[in-house]
Amino acid sequence: MRMRRTAAGVRTRTGWIASVSIAFLLSGSMSSPAQAGALEQARRMHDRLAGVPPSDQMLLDMTNDLNGVGGRTGIDAAYLAMDDKGFYNVTLKNFAAPWTNESQSVFVPLNDYTATVIGMIRDDVPFNTLLSANLVYIDPNGATPYSMTNNNHYAQLEANDTNLMTALVGVPQTQVTDLPQAAVAGIFTTRAAAEAFFIAGTNRAMFRFTMLNHLCNDMEQVKDITRSPDRIRQDVSRSPGGDSRIFLNNCIGCHTGMDPMTQAFAYYDYDEVQQRIVYTPDQVQPKYFNNADNFRPGFETPDDSWTNYWRAGQNQLLGWDSSLPGSGAGAASMGAELANSDAFAQCQVRKVFKTICFRDPVDQADRDQVATMTSAFRSGGANMKLAFAQAAVYCKGP
Repeated sequence: MRMRRTAAGVRTRTGWIASVSIAFLLSGSMSSPAQAGALEQARRMHDRLAGVPPSDQMLLDMTNDLNGVGGRTGIDAAYLAMDDKGFYNVTLKNFAAPWTNESQSVFVPLNDYTATVIGMIRDDVPFNTLLSANLVYIDPNGATPYSMTNNNHYAQLEANDTNLMTALVGVPQTQVTDLPQAAVAGIFTTRAAAEAFFIAGTNRAMFRFTMLNHLCNDMEQVKDITRSPDRIRQDVSRSPGGDSRIFLNNCIGCHTGMDPMTQAFAYYDYDEVQQRIVYTPDQVQPKYFNNADNFRPGFETPDDSWTNYWRAGQNQLLGWDSSLPGSGAGAASMGAELANSDAFAQCQVRKVFKTICFRDPVDQADRDQVATMTSAFRSGGANMKLAFAQAAVYCKGP
């Protein structure tokens, strides 16, 4: 069989066969409605997952999967589409980028937080270790090495349009940073997260944005004024504006849960001069004593031990893992507490659904699909790639 020359040059034999096969599928006299429908569904799935049209061969292979050829399924078709560079360089980068900054903008450079999310999804690393693992993704062959004081490593990867599907390699954070094992805690201790959420302030921002980004609840949504206020720090006035009712009916609702949890971050800071995360073992950062005169009898942070007061009261509905103790020391154990909750699983799945289906769940069928995906996430090793595949199959259209 001779190769065929086209305007784009010489088409390979495989590509020529694929083109002929697709033409066969599309010809009105030779294709069935089911075949044509599967072809369009395959195209739509690839567009949604990778953000670019599929090659002829990819389209043919995905169509065959959707038609059940060889016992394969729509999930197999989705996995084929996720082998495209665009799924990692565009879809997943845009998926994770808003989590890395307070403005929740997608228009931010690639960084170690985003790259770690991309790598974990690619490698099927259980996503419920996102907030606790000793892990960061880098390109070991990058011209600029990973640095704790700048983002040049990732900026160069992006500037060079490096294929993140093949370039990223997961390594222990302790291998490329000077953080001790006790300090590392998944994306909490990436440089990008520290720059965004440990900078200045009182470290409550890291907790608040983790709740927002990874449990899909902002502080107002988990406010519970029935919990004990004994761990609320000194900087929170008990009579703001001279009115104690404001504290008792509003402030207390967030701080009773947040302050005992953010104690896990007591040894962390972001040094604006050195542009890097700082960890001071057994030494509470001075920021935890800011504005201590607001209420001297308030809680004075002694260490990085934490307790989840939300395991009782209305926030039991967040679905805490009964196999975990609900208290501990340090960011990694607190991250595990959050990431093993039902709320974390539901949040990741809803974000995947919106990314691929271009909408939030709007009806009972959508909600049932999200429930199915959440159940699979919880029982299947917190596999995010499977969630993307399930969403793509569901939203591929008739």
